[in-house]
Amino acid sequence: MAEVVIRPARPDDCDRLLELVRELAAYERAPDAVIVSPVAFEKAGFGPGAVWEALVAEDGGEVVGFALWFVRFSTWTGCRLYLEDIIVTGSRRGEGIGRRLFEAVIAVARDRGYAGLSWQMLGWNESARAFYDRFGARYDDEWVNCHLDL
Repeated sequence: MAEVVIRPARPDDCDRLLELVRELAAYERAPDAVIVSPVAFEKAGFGPGAVWEALVAEDGGEVVGFALWFVRFSTWTGCRLYLEDIIVTGSRRGEGIGRRLFEAVIAVARDRGYAGLSWQMLGWNESARAFYDRFGARYDDEWVNCHLDL
């Protein structure tokens, strides 16, 4: 795995990032849920007023994983990094790539002086829970996720 490089995402990575998002959606039993267009995806990350940032894991010129986040603000604690997705392609899981991506995201949050990280995971995803447990993640049983689709 020494050849895997963690680097900031670039606009030319967006098509591959969306492939990985679709792979994750299929794994999470929602293969038709990804409706964002490639143009909207790229613009949201690299256009004027970009709202997300990402790091990619690249091996020999191929993006094999990524972590994508945005900043959220808490009136109680200040800025937190919200990890929207951390994805490693199925054939490369178990090689430590996800760990390296997650550690790099933690480093970004620390370097920027953020209060911490937040994210969601599906309750049935035991492998994700085991992954986050290794970092000492805290799970919130009090707050309820709410959504309003427009």
